[in-house]
Amino acid sequence: MKILALNASHRGEKGVTAFLLHQLQQGALESGATWETATLARLKINRCLACAECQGEDHPLTCVYHAKDDAYQVFAQMASADLLIFATPIYLMTMTGLMKTLLDRTYATMDVSAVRLSNGLIHHHLNPAISSKPFVPLLVCSNLENASWQNAADYFRRYARFMETRQVGQLIRNASNLFELKKHPHLAQRFPKVLEVIAAYQQAGRELATRGQLSWHTQRRANQEVIPVPFFWLLKHFRPIKQRIVTVLNTPSIFEEE
Repeated sequence: MKILALNASHRGEKGVTAFLLHQLQQGALESGATWETATLARLKINRCLACAECQGEDHPLTCVYHAKDDAYQVFAQMASADLLIFATPIYLMTMTGLMKTLLDRTYATMDVSAVRLSNGLIHHHLNPAISSKPFVPLLVCSNLENASWQNAADYFRRYARFMETRQVGQLIRNASNLFELKKHPHLAQRFPKVLEVIAAYQQAGRELATRGQLSWHTQRRANQEVIPVPFFWLLKHFRPIKQRIVTVLNTPSIFEEE
């Protein structure tokens, strides 16, 4: 199993997204997979110009930026992989611009004049080597509200349908500030479920390497709430509880050593 992780964090290797990918990588390598990470923040990927040159007769399916930036390098990595991980922090309720810019550029690999049905949806030709690989979205946000990441989750579910592929798991990590263990190593003691989540991510890597998909049990452990309050996943939907959360988050003590 060859896994390619697309890290769309603007912090590159320094962010929580990279930290969680490292846990997945550790488990995958232990189980015999090969692993690559494309850190988009380190690459030059120009935005699509909507110039339609790639759809013309002179240079069909060839972007004007071909060989002028790193998009085709990433496409080659995607084509050689067996499974993709779309890893992105949540910025303004959706994926980062780095991820969307890369996905926009796949337009140049598709003949949009060849209209057809795709999983019952009207779509056009696509390059399955790039766009039809099974994948897992990894969505990382500091906000505790489910509404903050749901737009991105919905996007990837629809992506799977249009691109005739399978989403083989879903990893959602809220309260991402609590995983800044390099800056605040004491957080693992104050929030012990952080360590449970890390172990679940390593298990997720093993499952992707050996099964090509995530089990429901592992996803549940990886996506669990880490705030040490019973039934927090339910309580956080009540306004008085939310107000209390806001009060706590507005004090710096949560990140200070006791």
